[in-house]
Amino acid sequence: MAELEAEDSKVEAARRRWTLLTPLRHRALALLVVGQTASSIGDGLYAVALPWYVLSHHGGSLMLATVLAAYGVPRAVLIPVGGTLSDRLSPQSTMVGADLIRAAAVGTLAGFAFAARADLAFLLPIAVVLGAGQGLFMPSSQAIVPALVPVDDLQPSNALVTLGNELASMLGPLAGGVVVASIGADVGFAVDAGSFLISVATLLAIGVGRRAMADAAPAAAPAGDPPALEEEEAIPAVTAPISMLGVLRSSAVFRVVLMITVAANLCVGGMLQVALPVLVRTRFHGGAGGFGFVVAMFSVGAVVGAVAAGSVKAPARPALVLSATVGGGMAVLAVLPYLGALWGAALAFGVTGLAISFGNLVSITAFQRWAPPHLLGRIMGLLLLASVGVFPISVLLGGVIVHGLGPAVAFPIAAASGITVILVGLTSRTWREFSVD
Repeated sequence: MAELEAEDSKVEAARRRWTLLTPLRHRALALLVVGQTASSIGDGLYAVALPWYVLSHHGGSLMLATVLAAYGVPRAVLIPVGGTLSDRLSPQSTMVGADLIRAAAVGTLAGFAFAARADLAFLLPIAVVLGAGQGLFMPSSQAIVPALVPVDDLQPSNALVTLGNELASMLGPLAGGVVVASIGADVGFAVDAGSFLISVATLLAIGVGRRAMADAAPAAAPAGDPPALEEEEAIPAVTAPISMLGVLRSSAVFRVVLMITVAANLCVGGMLQVALPVLVRTRFHGGAGGFGFVVAMFSVGAVVGAVAAGSVKAPARPALVLSATVGGGMAVLAVLPYLGALWGAALAFGVTGLAISFGNLVSITAFQRWAPPHLLGRIMGLLLLASVGVFPISVLLGGVIVHGLGPAVAFPIAAASGITVILVGLTSRTWREFSVD
């Protein structure tokens, strides 16, 4: 008997080591990972092809900035619409529609690029359509996962999707550089359009509709027992629908996580886009290659964080894990400018990527399990909006701080602000004790 128990213990230990890969036994999840990774690689090609195309055709930095803004605004505005469509139709249907829109837009851009033209008259409408498609797509991409796997596989499944996206964020730009340099930006756009069609094909093969979502709802949020918190924190079951306004009014947990999300992205976005390149150029005397190395280390850390999150059991107190990891990542950012060398900054940025990736995955999984199924898309959409919507403000704020005080000082200021918000959130007992067990 003792030998059998020891053998069972070894089997269980081995199973835990491979927790990250176990969700791949679910065909639907495997298809989702393949499709979204392919689409993300296409996005990486586009990220290289677009600026190269605009600048090489005498568009200039002002035209490029205008095109990027034309993409960012509709993306933020349509995220709530995407969440609503996800709940009222299905995540799969919304994602398919958004990908078809984006495939058509990028395909049209490829056609114009083959004609060797760079004109705001066609670049702006295409950017608007692409941003709108991305905004519609994003909430469903997080709401679909609970419909594909049992609740015990939810965290490693989220980690696998994130892992694919992070690896693609490293491979895509590298492939884009090779394709654009050797063949041309027009081919890069065409490949990106094709990657959206790969995503459509895998989503259609999954075949998740309203019925599949309904079948998955009990695992994601058992009826009558949403969050295992204090009495006033419980959200009514699907049989007694509650509105998004009702969630915001009744749930201290959701209000706190929105506050932390806004604060974290308000701090990090400005540093990444403004303070970090200035810091690398002026203090560490690095060029574009050095800046790219530091940014790439964030993705490397995010990959490690995704693997770690997918290999452990969902924590009993996700709020504490989120607060500790994001707060720790910001503390590392605070000292990044003072490490004395480019490699030190890169290492610090990698640690930050690891911490934020791990905390985000724990948080996303917890809220996927906590949310009422009929509001899952809208709740994910609001969390995404809290992240993406503050980006323009964050960049402007980072520019003001860097201009007035220099790039190095911007890091501890932003980190201290973010950590303060996290500590304020922890004063809420309901938030500290948040659990979905």
